[in-house]
Amino acid sequence: MPLALLALAVAGFAVGTSEFAVMGLLPQVAEGGGVSIPAAGALISGYAVGVIVGAPLLTAVSARLPRRTTLLIVAALLTTGSVLSAVASGYGLMMAARVVAGVPQGALFGVGSVVAAELVPPERRGRAISIMFGGFTLANVAGVPLVTWLGQAAGRRATFWAAAGLVLAVRSGTIDARAEKAVLR
Repeated sequence: MPLALLALAVAGFAVGTSEFAVMGLLPQVAEGGGVSIPAAGALISGYAVGVIVGAPLLTAVSARLPRRTTLLIVAALLTTGSVLSAVASGYGLMMAARVVAGVPQGALFGVGSVVAAELVPPERRGRAISIMFGGFTLANVAGVPLVTWLGQAAGRRATFWAAAGLVLAVRSGTIDARAEKAVLR
């Protein structure tokens, strides 16, 4: 399996985990933001707004950019959203952070699917795309319970720092994979 394909799967895992992390940490997030649990639940909708706005916006902005550049922008936005979520001390910043975290999701899966398909021979394209999306699926099965445990044990901020670290690891893995650089043009 090409390193870049594994990196895309891990990126899908990071996105899925970050998207749903707030659900398992509603009491901690509410307490940290000084709001009620229902108000903390609105942060989930904030992420969704980011996805809804971000998919067409990033598609329009990145249509003429090289895929590598688009993936770098996506990684930067994912990292920024996670870091802002980790450092947010109030509800307003946390809401803005969740919106920012949602913005790159559509671009990741759109551009990521194209890149995944080009990393392998034609007869393996479907498998490559499913591997990339498998990371997102695994996030729901393993990532969310793991970050819920982490957030309950070490505090909600630890969850978002872990997500930021995972995206940074993916970013370096994707960019430094020499064999895949031609595909990420």
